[in-house]
Amino acid sequence: MTVHVMTPPAPADVADVEEIAVLKAKGVNVYYGSKQALRDVQLYVPEHKITALIGPSGCGKSSLLRCFNRMNDLIPEARVEGEITYRGQDIYAPDIDPVEVRRRIGMVFQKPNPFPKSIYENVAWGARINGYQGDLDELVERALRQAALWDEVKDRLHESALALSGGQQQRLCIARTIAIEPEVILMDEPASALDPIATLKIEDLMRELKERYTILIVTHNMQQAARVSDYTAMMMLTEDQKAGTVIEFGQTEQIFTRPNDPRTEAYITGRFG
Repeated sequence: MTVHVMTPPAPADVADVEEIAVLKAKGVNVYYGSKQALRDVQLYVPEHKITALIGPSGCGKSSLLRCFNRMNDLIPEARVEGEITYRGQDIYAPDIDPVEVRRRIGMVFQKPNPFPKSIYENVAWGARINGYQGDLDELVERALRQAALWDEVKDRLHESALALSGGQQQRLCIARTIAIEPEVILMDEPASALDPIATLKIEDLMRELKERYTILIVTHNMQQAARVSDYTAMMMLTEDQKAGTVIEFGQTEQIFTRPNDPRTEAYITGRFG
């Protein structure tokens, strides 16, 4: 039986959002070599909410997402400047272990990327390498249940994960992320490679997961952002077209019905990008 936990209503004022944000980006600039990808970005990600990053291709949505769990560290010549904090702690401070950052702030990628192992081993792998001392069977079942996949795979746990459908593989990747018990889940267009039915399952899953986790999602799908997110950040290239930035942030309903920036309205209504 699923127990639904009531989450508090979303604050309307951005200043109030800052108060409840678990992730904060202030004055963030990202460079790949000499090319600047992000300029002076400010964003607050409130706890137990879904925040969507929207905007045209090439405006830096994925670059910003990767800042929040230091995935940009893995890209040669990438450089991140500015302040990014998780619960008040600078995640780029010299004494912070990026592996620990990625344990607490998990990530689900655009294309499902299960390991060429069994379904069970996919879920257990992260916990095992992190020295998990508890009952792995129980952990695997719990993660698969949270990812709404248990009933579909409980009798085939030791079969290859690669035999699953695309939508099942993506939910398996979400289960794999959940198994290491993060507090935040980053999702980079998690449904873009899936059919409409699988996409709706992922969206339903996100709504359930926000009761336990904070979610930040990149999506090109305006309808998806409107359906699932509590807050939306609109990103666009700067006037010189050389870097991306956040031009507007607020409650999703306000962004989609009463945007303050005419560029946001133009993008959402399909007249831009």
